[in-house]
Amino acid sequence: MPDDHPAPAAPARIEPPDGIALAGIGDEAGAELDTQLAALTGLGWGLIELRNIDGTALADLDDAAFDHLRQRLSAADLEVACVDARIANWGRPITGDFDEDLRELTALAPRCHALGTNLVRIMSYPNDGLPEDRWRAETLRRIAELARRAEDAGLVLVHENCAGWAGREADRMLDLLEHVDSPALRLLFDIGNGVAYDYEAHALLKDIAPHVAHVHVKDAVGTPDDAHYTLPGQGRCRVADCLRDLLAAGYRGVLSIEPHISVRPHEALADAGPDGVSRFVAYGRALERLIADEVLPDVAAAR
Repeated sequence: MPDDHPAPAAPARIEPPDGIALAGIGDEAGAELDTQLAALTGLGWGLIELRNIDGTALADLDDAAFDHLRQRLSAADLEVACVDARIANWGRPITGDFDEDLRELTALAPRCHALGTNLVRIMSYPNDGLPEDRWRAETLRRIAELARRAEDAGLVLVHENCAGWAGREADRMLDLLEHVDSPALRLLFDIGNGVAYDYEAHALLKDIAPHVAHVHVKDAVGTPDDAHYTLPGQGRCRVADCLRDLLAAGYRGVLSIEPHISVRPHEALADAGPDGVSRFVAYGRALERLIADEVLPDVAAAR
């Protein structure tokens, strides 16, 4: 007897604008590699951004674990959009051991090539008691050296508007780019970081948009002391406005979701729980709908 109530068909994927691809930071769905692969294959986007695998940073995986990662990515038909390093991040202040960052970059170079990506996310060193002028000078010196080595290795460092000397102000980001003056240094724009770091990311974007080579999508409400992360478009980060402005400025690249709803490494929150995959997929679908409803109509009108 036929089923009078067949299950509804899965909704068709909504394609992003021409030149734009969608990805996600895998460990935001869960620490385990199986979970990360399930989340990205569930979305059907074909791209993953790598940070930690089974709780270990990509640079720290042993050779066997890295080979296993490559095999699993290939079997899942997933390509790598970007690698998120710890270089100059919130856990490595300007007074820390610079050799630690140099070692990480050295370890990542062959792994990025093996994974088919040249983008490495960095930050720009939180201060640790230095006067402003010394903080700036040492940050510029370190990132210039990192960029020199990245260029030699065929990599591009993408600096995120997050922790560090150039994390919150457009003029500092532009100062950093001008001082380093290397094709191996570009910017990563995270739409949702302004809430936690107390600035308006949308306002910052107009000055840096031509230099953006990678984008993270998150949204939030609250204050730096009490930030709460939401689905894209439900917070106060003006996600649709940022995406429209990026496209208008000529951005063509990856939009990578970083929900922060279950996982926030800087807060030592790393367990997405049993619903991590479903929440991650729901977040991705919300981004697709926002693009379809609030971004694509303006793109079509502009044409």
